[in-house]
Order: sequence, then C-alpha cells, then structure tokens
Amino acid sequence: MTYPQNIPGVNEMLSLPAGELAQVPVELLAALQAELEHAGKQLKAATARFGTALEVRYATRAAEARRACGKDTGTVRLVDGDYAVVADLPKRVDWDQDKLAGIAASIAAAGDDPAEFIDTKLTVAERKYSALPEAWRKGFEPARRVGSGKASFRLEPVKTP
Repeated sequence: MTYPQNIPGVNEMLSLPAGELAQVPVELLAALQAELEHAGKQLKAATARFGTALEVRYATRAAEARRACGKDTGTVRLVDGDYAVVADLPKRVDWDQDKLAGIAASIAAAGDDPAEFIDTKLTVAERKYSALPEAWRKGFEPARRVGSGKASFRLEPVKTP
C-alpha cells in the first residue's frame, strides 16, 4: 500500500487530539499502530541492553558494598563521579507449598492457629467455576466479583480469500 507523505508519525500523533486522531483513515491508523509496535520493541530492547550495561558496570561494586554492610540483598548507594548509583537487589522468597501445608497441619494439630503465621489466599479458577452445577454456582456468587480490565484495540489487515 502506498500512503501519502504526510502520514503523522509518533511525535506528531502525540500532539493530535484523540478525537482528531480517531478520524484519520483506518490505513493510517494501521500504519501508526505498526510504527508504535516497532518503536515499543526497540525501546524494550534498548532498555534491556541499557540495564545489562549498568549491571556489568556496577554489579561487582554493589555486591561488595552489600557484603560490607553484612547483607546479601537490599539497596546500596554507590558514587560514580557526580552521580549516586542506587543499586537494588530485592529479596525474593518462595515457599514450597506442599511443605508449608504440612507445617500448617502440624501447627493445627498442636492446637495452635496456623493463620497466625501463614497467609492463605482462597480463589476459584474461572474455568472450574463455569464447570460447577448451577446450584453450586449460586452458592459461590456472593463471594464472586467480576470486573473488567482496560480495553484494547488492535488493527489487523482483513485476509481475503
């Protein structure tokens, strides 16, 4: 497809009111969508490369600073010229669910309340809820809240046979 030379680019699009942008021909909207997707992929790749470069530059110094503070994770501040580098290594804890369930059972068997120590989140998968008999579903309804996410729209060329 050939488009006129005056197709608004991403920068021009940002200055157009949404109502005006909504009125451009669908072919131009599709071209803008393609440009935005390409720019998004480039930004994601550039951000990853930049993050890797910062890690290469500062990871060793940050690890040494954490060790000097007696910690394996957390935030340390490094100085590089006129800049403070905030190096954060978050702590991530995962629990073995089967072992934790066994510990909870032991706590309950000892007469204590495992809820004092262990958080439990109850949920019902939508697929399983839909498979329930209608009478059962009615019993679940008071505990079920349904909302919606953010609407999204994507233009795709129509495939002709």
